[in-house]
Amino acid sequence: MSDDTYLNRYLEAVSDFRRARSRAKLEQVASRLRGESDELLEYEEVRKMLRVTNRVSRGLQDIPIDAIVGSVGRYSDFTRTFLPRQDADEGRWAKVRLRMTGLAGLPPIEVYQIDQAYFVLDGNHRVSVARRLGATHIQAYVTEVESSVPLSPDVRPDELILKAEYADFLSRTQLDRLCPEADLSVSIPGQYQKLEEHISVHRYFMGIDQKREIPYDQAVTHWYEKVYLPVAHVILERGILRDFPDRTEVDLYLWVMKHRTALAEELGWEVKPKSAATDLAARFSLAPQRVAARVRERILETVAPEGLVPGPVAGDWRQEHLIDSPQDRLFADILIAVDGAESGWHATEWALDVARREQARLVGLHVAPPGDEVDGEAVHALRAEFEERCSASGISGRMTASAGQVPRLVCDRARLADLVVLSLSHPYAPQPLARLGSGLRTILRRCPTPVVAVPKAAPPLRRMLLAYDGSPKAEEALFVATYVAGRWEIPLVVLTVTEDHHAAGEPLTRAQGYLEAHGVQAVFVQGHGPAAEFILSTAEKQAADLIVMGGFGFGPILEFTFGSTVEWVLRSCIWPVLVCQ
Repeated sequence: MSDDTYLNRYLEAVSDFRRARSRAKLEQVASRLRGESDELLEYEEVRKMLRVTNRVSRGLQDIPIDAIVGSVGRYSDFTRTFLPRQDADEGRWAKVRLRMTGLAGLPPIEVYQIDQAYFVLDGNHRVSVARRLGATHIQAYVTEVESSVPLSPDVRPDELILKAEYADFLSRTQLDRLCPEADLSVSIPGQYQKLEEHISVHRYFMGIDQKREIPYDQAVTHWYEKVYLPVAHVILERGILRDFPDRTEVDLYLWVMKHRTALAEELGWEVKPKSAATDLAARFSLAPQRVAARVRERILETVAPEGLVPGPVAGDWRQEHLIDSPQDRLFADILIAVDGAESGWHATEWALDVARREQARLVGLHVAPPGDEVDGEAVHALRAEFEERCSASGISGRMTASAGQVPRLVCDRARLADLVVLSLSHPYAPQPLARLGSGLRTILRRCPTPVVAVPKAAPPLRRMLLAYDGSPKAEEALFVATYVAGRWEIPLVVLTVTEDHHAAGEPLTRAQGYLEAHGVQAVFVQGHGPAAEFILSTAEKQAADLIVMGGFGFGPILEFTFGSTVEWVLRSCIWPVLVCQ
């Protein structure tokens, strides 16, 4: 190569270096405006933070340049994208560029690898030039530094604090050794201390249950498998990560458990993690559709009479209560309104029978008028009698008391229960204004769970009638009736009532197919004419002890004006009626 050619190529390399320096300055300004760092990571600092020690040679490899995030000794001389930051590097950088584009070439670089990220031990200028020339990979002698903490190429300096906390957590708990598949990454500092507190509390109660000292590693494994994973499964199953896109699974686990504790303190009963997770997403989700739903609900509650506010969407409850295994129960938590009246105790006895069948927990709710005392002698006596009745039946039961409006409190507490039981001592009258002011109607329309209305002293459940017309809410009633008939071994009668003789066959065929698919046998009855009359007369002829039907099919305005089949059945019924949403 002639001297002139070499000089021209060298000057071209110098010019490229200066352009790279200008680009580095622009990147620095842009990073500051974004509040981010444009610096390379310091290998030694990362190594100490992540507590890594063991090194294994992996030989010569082609590594992705974008995965090189730091340097052993020159981390302050280049930006995160390996643009030069020092003017004094001009000559060396230009010579490296000349050799890289010439026939002789340069030897491979040397790097340390931590998980998916690489740190340059020797060859920082070669990486800088290679990136500038548009290369995507570079040859390197790789020494892998083993770490129990994952490290990706997009890690930022401030994220290393979280990585360091994770490394300390793993060092103390040995979770990476006990449960190698575990990934407990977080997005907020201080979370690992909370996890260790959860493990310590779990270990304490394990010791009480087993009446012995529990080894720490056994408590860690048991907490991860029996406490953490079930909640994580709920978070993934419900898609809650989509509701909080900037949070990790562990962040949400801790938030769900904290929310669960707060709900238990507020309500006075233990809340299932699944219910707490669902309630958390409904209240605080950042997803646009959930935010819009909350705003819409608040507006309606402000401007519309309570009796005209729409209820839940048909199918929402079923989606939240799909059964994962034959051992799961549909009604694990039963909420019952307790008022101390004789009719209320009849409803309690009916609820206790369901609780025995389901091995469920009974939660009593006494609602006092706004401003009344809820901690007086009368309430204490009511609570004592309720809990004594539960104890005598071998059922776990507890009563809480609150002051306010009955419909609002029942519907609010029902979101954390699986079934609501009410006394049907005073069905509302047929006049429109009576409908609008009826607390029972408001509960039946707005309650997010199935509601059972129990009139007077109900007989033990021996036979059940399902009123089915193929509507969306009737589908929910079919789902519940199928579960009850199959799980409790209760004979089932399915009634299809239509105004048209020819239209009855389609819903009946659909119900038959669904029941057969779930191994449930039933007696099928068809009728045409006024639905409420047929439901009541068929229940009497078939000796049914429970009527199961879908909730209000019309919108609140039409139902308010013209009434509904549910209303007519409740007004005349002498059997409990289970209304599904």
